[in-house]
Amino acid sequence: MATARDGSLRGLDATIERRGLRDHVYERILQLLLSGEVAAGERLSIDTIARQLDVSPTPVREAMVQLERTGLVTREALKGYRVAPPLGLEQLRELFEARIMLESRAARLATPASTQMLDELRAAEEEHRRIGERVITALRSGVTDVELTTAYFAADAAFHRVVFEHCGNRYLTEMSESLGAQLHRMRQSVLHGVTDVREAIAEHEAIADAFAGDDPDAPERLMQRHIEQVRARSLDLEQI
Repeated sequence: MATARDGSLRGLDATIERRGLRDHVYERILQLLLSGEVAAGERLSIDTIARQLDVSPTPVREAMVQLERTGLVTREALKGYRVAPPLGLEQLRELFEARIMLESRAARLATPASTQMLDELRAAEEEHRRIGERVITALRSGVTDVELTTAYFAADAAFHRVVFEHCGNRYLTEMSESLGAQLHRMRQSVLHGVTDVREAIAEHEAIADAFAGDDPDAPERLMQRHIEQVRARSLDLEQI
C-alpha cells in the first residue's frame, strides 16, 4: 500500500512534469511568434496549436496566459487570442527610457561587486559572447536561425539579470522582470536583422571590467551608455 508520503511525491512529480510541459509549450509558441510565421492580428487557435504540438489544450491555454502578460498576444472576449502588433516608435522610446532608469540604478546599487557577482557576470558575458559568435557566423552565411537568435537574446538578458540579482532591491528586480516581458515585443522588429552583436559583446565586456575595477562610478556610467547605444541602434532599425 502506498504511503501518504509516496502519494505526495507522486503529486509533486506530476506538478513538476506539468510545469515542464507548460514551459516547453510556452517556448515553442514564443519562437513561433518571434519568427514572424504568424502575422499581427492573426487569430491563434488553442486547439490547433495543441494538435500541432501534440499536447492537450491545457498547457497551451496556460502558455497563452503567460504570453498575454508579455504583450505578444492579446485576448478578446468570446474571440480568443490574436497576435499583437510590434511596439510602435513612441512605445519603444518609452521602453528605453524606463530601461535606462532601472538598469543604471541597479548598476549603482550593485557597486561594489562581490566576488560571486563578478564570477556570475563573467560567466554570463562569456555565454553571450559564445552565442553571439554563432549568430555572426550564421548571418555571414545568410542564414536566419530563429532558435539561435532567441538563445542570443536570452543570453543577453541573463547578463543584465546578474546585475539586478545583486542590486539588493527586490522591487527593482521585479520591475525589471515586468519590463523584460515587453522586450519580447521589441525583438519582433529586429529578430531578422541582429546587426549589433559585436557592439553588444564589447559593451558587456566593458561593463564587466568596470565592476571589476576601482572606479565606483564606472559601472553605472557604462551601463547607461550601453542602454543608450542599444536604443540608438534599435530606433535606427525601426525607422528604416
